[in-house]
Amino acid sequence: MADENAFLPRSSMDLPRFAGAMTFMKLPLVEPGDPCLAEVEIGIVGVPFDGGTSNRPGARHGPRALREASGMIRMVNQASGIRPFHEARCADLGDCPVNPVSLDDSLEKIEGFYKDLAGRGVRPLTAGGDHLISLPVLRGIVGDRAPVGMVHFDAHTDLYDAYYGGYRYTHGTPFRRACEEGLLDPRRIVQIGIRGTAYDGADVEWGRANGVRIVMIEELADRGVDAVMAEARSIVGDAPTYVSFDIDGLDPSMAPGTGTPEIGGFTTREAQRMVRHLAGLDLVGADLVEVSPPFDQGGLTAWTGANIMFELLCVLAAVAAPHR
Repeated sequence: MADENAFLPRSSMDLPRFAGAMTFMKLPLVEPGDPCLAEVEIGIVGVPFDGGTSNRPGARHGPRALREASGMIRMVNQASGIRPFHEARCADLGDCPVNPVSLDDSLEKIEGFYKDLAGRGVRPLTAGGDHLISLPVLRGIVGDRAPVGMVHFDAHTDLYDAYYGGYRYTHGTPFRRACEEGLLDPRRIVQIGIRGTAYDGADVEWGRANGVRIVMIEELADRGVDAVMAEARSIVGDAPTYVSFDIDGLDPSMAPGTGTPEIGGFTTREAQRMVRHLAGLDLVGADLVEVSPPFDQGGLTAWTGANIMFELLCVLAAVAAPHR
């Protein structure tokens, strides 16, 4: 068994945060075949794929930018007191293999990668990539088990049926497919922050007809974070739940580097508070998607995304620790 300290990040008190090889949050890099993989409880994975993008591309470069920005993360969450790197054995598992010239092959590769992690008992925290990656990730970690619930932060529902004359696999369709495939229980899905202009409203109509709880941004503003998150917790309950955070849920003034920005989003402070409300849920994994570095300004979106990933890591670590 590896020394517990082997899974701690390299301290920036010893090595400047701008120096050294860049891994997620300066964690050790554990690649396939490494015997230490058997001891990893939470694996941070990059999925550099944006083949499902319907608007501005570039999210394939998201994992690299998030990795670099995350070198600024320290050990302790001062708001919650959680020390995720001490509570669970965490590692950077590198990037999932993808095929940039084949969407179908990429979906298969991603599913296979996450199926292997699930078989090893690793809870994944994923850096995308566009939002289509959530579908093969769920295929891999849910598999033949009962459908899981989901708390989803986003400006868009991603519940459309098809784009461009019937094509059913885009970053606007993953959760429709996941519900149809029995990966997600629509009655245990909560979507928070939905807003912007719409094609026709068919996505929202389908979601509500099938039991999805859709919280528009206006309702979040009126009711407040605490009330909305209390309801979200009651809906997903104690059963296994996935978390998906699209960076475009944030207002573009705080996260401009994304493919489909929508004005009027929630703030970074609200985002942190919402994620902290997930503590204690049975979380099977989480992702942070749609960071597109070519549209970023001064690395702001990547830095914001890295911080949200740290918040997600904290609530995942609280789940993993009791299972030791």
